[in-house]
Formats: sequence, C-alpha cells, structure tokens
Amino acid sequence: MTDRISAVSDFMLQLDALKSVNRQTYINGGERVENSAEHSWHLAMACWAFAELLQDDYDVAKLIKLALLHDIGEIGTGDTFLYSSNRDKAHIEERKSVNKIASHPGNPIGSLVELWEEQELGESKEAKLLKVIDRLLPFIHNITSEGRAWQDNNIHKDQVLKMHAFIENENPEIYKWFTTKLEHAVEQGWLNAS
Repeated sequence: MTDRISAVSDFMLQLDALKSVNRQTYINGGERVENSAEHSWHLAMACWAFAELLQDDYDVAKLIKLALLHDIGEIGTGDTFLYSSNRDKAHIEERKSVNKIASHPGNPIGSLVELWEEQELGESKEAKLLKVIDRLLPFIHNITSEGRAWQDNNIHKDQVLKMHAFIENENPEIYKWFTTKLEHAVEQGWLNAS
C-alpha cells in the first residue's frame, strides 16, 4: 500500500507542473496572467455551470474530467496562444506530452489518454461544449481587462471572430452574447476594428 501511495504522490507532483505554465490571459481585470492549472479549474467550473444552465442532458462528471485534462499536455509543451501561428500544430507535441504523463508508473487513471483525445477531437456533446467554454473564458477575461491581452499581442477583431466562429453552430445564444460583447470591445477601443 505504501508503494502505491508513493507512486500516486509522485504522479501528483508531475501534474503540479501545470501550475507553472503561464498563459496570455489576464485575470481579475488585468492583475496578472493566469496559469494553465487555474484555467483548467475555471473551465471545469464553467462547464459544470453551463451544463446546468443549458439543461441538455450532459454527462457532467465526464465533462468535468475533460475540462481538467484538456491542457495537461502543456506540462511538456507550454501554452500555445490562441492566435499563434503555431496553433494548428500544437496538438502534436501536446499529444506526446499526454502520452508521457499517462505512462507515469503512479498514474491510476487508465482513461487519461482516451479522455484527452476525446476533448481534443471534439466529437461528443461534452467535448463540443468544452470547446465553446474554453474559448469563452479568455474572451471574458479580455473584456474584464479592457482587452489587455489583445492589445499586448496586437490582436484584431477579425482574428477574434475567426477563432470563435464555430460557436455560432454549437450554441447560437452564446454566440449572440459573444458578438454583442465583441462589438462593445471595439467601440471601447479595447480591440482593433481592422
């Protein structure tokens, strides 16, 4: 028993490295950037809340697991900014990192890779909601920080629209809210209109 506890404890320390992965998103209206572990927790809570709000028979336990795992590959790769030119290739290195983490001798979660792949491919109802909320949270942070990350990275309205366009098909109500807030950000000068 002691060896099993030690092995899982070592695995927990490996997962703890996600706290050291900083993102581009500012929290609390611009206080500091968040780390990926904070984002994963926030995403899990937001997915749970939206699942309750939308009342679409989501498997909430699965949804929370997907949210907690979705950025775990960043332990080995770091965060890839949403608007990065490397965005389309980030999943390749993240997948390698996930497989390495899953192979840790103290990992008791047999479905870790399978669940990570599910959230990555986005085919289940839960994975689709996760993708929407994962895009929504940094957007909300940009609104509350008056576009600080957008301005730091010279992001334009058309870039934001492009990266959030899929939401219109997944949830028109959320997309309508998003476009209203986006226009407000442009009007306020937080986001470049061109």
